[in-house]
Amino acid sequence: MEASDAGPTAEHPAGVGLLITIVLALAAAGLLGLGFVAQQHAAYAEPLGEMLHLRLLLHLIRKPLWLGGLAAMIGGQLLGALALQRSDVARVVPLTATNLIFALAVAAAVYRERLGRGEWLGAVLVSGGVAVFLVSGEPHSVGPPDSSPAAWLAMLVTLIAAGGLVLVAVRSALSTKAMLLAAAAGTLYGVQDVLTRDSLVRMERTGQGLGALLTAWQPYLLIMVAVVGILLSQSAFDAAPLRVSLPAATAAEPIIGIVLGVAILGERLRVDPPALAGEVAGLIALVAGIIILGRSPFLAKSEQGPARSPDRAQG
Repeated sequence: MEASDAGPTAEHPAGVGLLITIVLALAAAGLLGLGFVAQQHAAYAEPLGEMLHLRLLLHLIRKPLWLGGLAAMIGGQLLGALALQRSDVARVVPLTATNLIFALAVAAAVYRERLGRGEWLGAVLVSGGVAVFLVSGEPHSVGPPDSSPAAWLAMLVTLIAAGGLVLVAVRSALSTKAMLLAAAAGTLYGVQDVLTRDSLVRMERTGQGLGALLTAWQPYLLIMVAVVGILLSQSAFDAAPLRVSLPAATAAEPIIGIVLGVAILGERLRVDPPALAGEVAGLIALVAGIIILGRSPFLAKSEQGPARSPDRAQG
């Protein structure tokens, strides 16, 4: 059975292992929040005509601010992978969903303004929702990942749904386009979390290290999903400020990750009525907090920030 904080070991008792997982996931969320703020400030100055085109990434890669944001995001994903190596997707992704709180904290520090009651309410709902979900659901693995066609059909359906969001976004107004592209990116981030966990479990169970991944298709799909996810998120950042583009991605990732974790990775949640009530209430609070945080004026600051390209008005 893979190493996990779900049970005690000689080196790490259960409590210590859980604490390490929480610290890693929250550190990942902090770096992701920082990275999103930096990337959006850089991407928002790009012409709207570059959305969904690889030349958007080719232009952004020349900007030091965007590269710094990318470095922070990669660092956050690496810390998230370390957390996923230790624990289940259903336990890790709700914690990394707190990245919006860190993004707000970074924005407040940059603009040297205090957070208001709305921001604090949103932060309490997000953090409290995560805590209630984890305590009520007690996510845990009951076996190895399910390799049956039915399990991976769920992955295919999820990818098709993300593609559908992109198709609708192309024909939508600018703000709607940003939300839909961000939701598609968040969906792919949830898929990425599941594929990361699956790859790490595969490496550990076979004892072959990276060699075990060369003959599996999951790591190759993981790379493709990661690249497309970055393109979608940067296109959303190009289309609208963080208050429009980030909340949808932040809400979609944990929901998709939890569902696919149960469907594919053999993860389980408690299903007795009190636990289910707590899980639903926790997820509702999490999403409500994300929506409230998304309305913060701090996330609209980029509208007044970088100089706009002449064709910003198209779309």
